[in-house]
Amino acid sequence: MNDAAWDHVTDVLVIGSGAGALTAAVRAHDNGADTLVVEKTSLYGGSSAMSGGVLWLPGSPLIRDAGGSDSPEEAKRYMKSVIGEPSQERRIDAFVDTIAPFIDWLHTRTHVRLAPLAGFPDMYPDNPDAKMHRCHEPAPFHGKLLGDELTRLRPQHPQTALFGIIGWTASESLILQARGKGWLWVAFSMVARYLLDLPWRLFHLRDRRQVLGGTLVGNLRRGMIERGMPLWLDTGVEELVVEDGRVTGVVARRAGRRVRIAARKGVIVAAGGFEKNNAMRRKHLPQPSDAAWTAGAPGNTGEMIEAGERIGAATRFMDAAWWGPTFLIPGEEQARMLIIEKNLPGSIIVNRAGERFVNESSSYTKVTRGIYSANVPGRESVPAALVFDSTYRRHYPFGPMLPSTFQPDFAVPPGAWRGIAKADTIEGLARALDVDPAGLAETVRKFNGYAAAGKDADFQRGDANYDRYYGDQSVGPNPCLGPIAKPPFYGTKVYPGELGTKGGLDTDEHARVLDGQGRVVAGLYAIGNCSAAVTGQTYPASGSTLAPAMVFAFRAADDATRR
Repeated sequence: MNDAAWDHVTDVLVIGSGAGALTAAVRAHDNGADTLVVEKTSLYGGSSAMSGGVLWLPGSPLIRDAGGSDSPEEAKRYMKSVIGEPSQERRIDAFVDTIAPFIDWLHTRTHVRLAPLAGFPDMYPDNPDAKMHRCHEPAPFHGKLLGDELTRLRPQHPQTALFGIIGWTASESLILQARGKGWLWVAFSMVARYLLDLPWRLFHLRDRRQVLGGTLVGNLRRGMIERGMPLWLDTGVEELVVEDGRVTGVVARRAGRRVRIAARKGVIVAAGGFEKNNAMRRKHLPQPSDAAWTAGAPGNTGEMIEAGERIGAATRFMDAAWWGPTFLIPGEEQARMLIIEKNLPGSIIVNRAGERFVNESSSYTKVTRGIYSANVPGRESVPAALVFDSTYRRHYPFGPMLPSTFQPDFAVPPGAWRGIAKADTIEGLARALDVDPAGLAETVRKFNGYAAAGKDADFQRGDANYDRYYGDQSVGPNPCLGPIAKPPFYGTKVYPGELGTKGGLDTDEHARVLDGQGRVVAGLYAIGNCSAAVTGQTYPASGSTLAPAMVFAFRAADDATRR
């Protein structure tokens, strides 16, 4: 490599700035490599910073430390039974076997601290070796430790915050949304802490307490700052440079000029999926599909997947995504995903005929697949509709609305009512949502009978541990079932959305990109949503997006710096 032919030379170049990207960068630096991170937008953090921040780490030694039981062998059996892709087995083994050293490095060399979420279930509880404690939550930290870099960290998604602005952990969110024990005190403490953050609160609306995905990204960025590592924002990569059969760098655009960046040891692509690219969605994803329905980050437009394809890289699972039902609030940049809301008693999801077609409390990926499979002429489910009553409205938050006990309808922001309908009768709500009134009325009557009995005879809602985890534990006999009976009634249109796409560049167990013949594309690595997911077409558990991204970033950095 002739260094004089380049504008900038580094050992390892990382493209993207989410949790996976920063993991790769910090690990490569710790291995002795000069490392540069480039991000095409003006904010760092990507989808990771907006996410729930949960990491699914099966076989983690932290589980034993917390009094649970798991092993790498059990973890592999569960993953292989769910994924069912023999071609993925080497990657599955590599993922599980790397979890322990990855956690050890995080806890000894970075500021990230993880702890298992007690009782949080895998999404396939009936599969062999499914567990209830593999999801790990990162500990919060105060954003003042980031200094000025806090203002450049992508803010959390408004649905992952109280009032859309006050940060909460996954544990706090569950307590508040499902009215768990001590929820009023939790809410009071959060609001008081936010208001008393003086003098910052006098000039800024943003919460400085970093939680969820923000604490992952923020703590890794703290590590970069302490190590003196560069992060170039507003730097978009346009093409990969190949010399003598090896990727040796990239052509990027920075500050309006073309910049050639060399990478002596490797280029690690961690630039997210293509969920914000409608052309790629039309080409690859089930239809109908629209970028407006995604909860993914605005910069995830798939250019690096296409750049890899142009140099001969193979792709896999391009028709797959981290599915989840979403709804839209006009004026918000990302859609909101229905995660806990659909599990709570007193709500249902129906098609245009007013009929239920899925267990609403099942995993969000199953609900979205149900939306697509039920979308037939005369009974269209794209969009579907979620319906709830005033009892639900009084007890639980929904979208930008707090429970009516604290935020009556007149205090709801006017923009929210452009995404949420309200009517005095079920039939009136049905007409507002373009749903058959008679069909919805009959479905509600039937569902109310199931709620009274505590047994959903049609879709077994609330039978599985996963369903019940997000239910209201104060409601019996089934925490996921409650009548829809008290007017006024509310509803919103529901779309087959996702957290992000999961198809991308094909990789091996070291995150090395492969070509169409299964050969390594020398010098090129891919992790996260711009790589083909180790989980294939499936979604084994919450946090199975972020965890593989970070673990394979760790492996990619190790492989690149060995050279």
